[in-house]
Amino acid sequence: MTELPEPSGRVAIVTGASRGIGYGVAEALVARGDRVCITGRGEDALKEAVERLGAERVIGVAGKAHDLGHQSEVVERTMAAFGRVDFLVNNAGTNPVFGPIADLDLDVPRKVFETNVISALGFAQKTWHAWQKDNGGAIVNIASVAGLSASPFIGAYGVSKAAMINLTQQLAHEFAPRVRVNAIAPAVVKTKFAQALYEGREEEAAAAYPLARLGVPSDIGGAAAFLTSTQSDWITGQTLVVDGGIFLNAGVS
Repeated sequence: MTELPEPSGRVAIVTGASRGIGYGVAEALVARGDRVCITGRGEDALKEAVERLGAERVIGVAGKAHDLGHQSEVVERTMAAFGRVDFLVNNAGTNPVFGPIADLDLDVPRKVFETNVISALGFAQKTWHAWQKDNGGAIVNIASVAGLSASPFIGAYGVSKAAMINLTQQLAHEFAPRVRVNAIAPAVVKTKFAQALYEGREEEAAAAYPLARLGVPSDIGGAAAFLTSTQSDWITGQTLVVDGGIFLNAGVS
């Protein structure tokens, strides 16, 4: 970034943020002046992301989201670098299988839940105890429209995102009134993670959307910035669907 905005005084952790949606969220928060810790599995990709976002305001901690030691390190290093953790955005996720779930090896959904749901709870617990319990803040969980209805061929992923939506409600109830907890449910966003859903057929895929395009990471970044701003101070336990209108087509042949 060539020009840094005035510091907001706020600090965020964004998981799975070396690229894609997580990077878009981090970019939006940095753009308004927040300091941010981003995480990711690949150390080189993470370093590049920190450089692009601005090393003056951003640090990176490499590791696997479901690893308890990594979760502790992320929160500890954020507190050491910035002295607080106002916001947590749980974006890290995985979807290692494409197909029906009837004969799915059960080790696959175990891995999906460990990364998509349990890690989000772990990070929430750690940020709560490190700062938010006494000082307040906000948590945003990146869910998916796949968690709102049946999702053919990505069923295990969809079930995990449904669990994340319920986790959002549970945390919102328990953490109130100090911390607001909300979720974002995107439809298909143009990222490497979702590439299999549109690669080679983007025009056809986009035609199903009333807004006539697929999402981009900044669409989700803007939503996350809103849900961690004072403009959303009376919103908690909700799931914001950011889907280009695709759900408007439900039931239409």
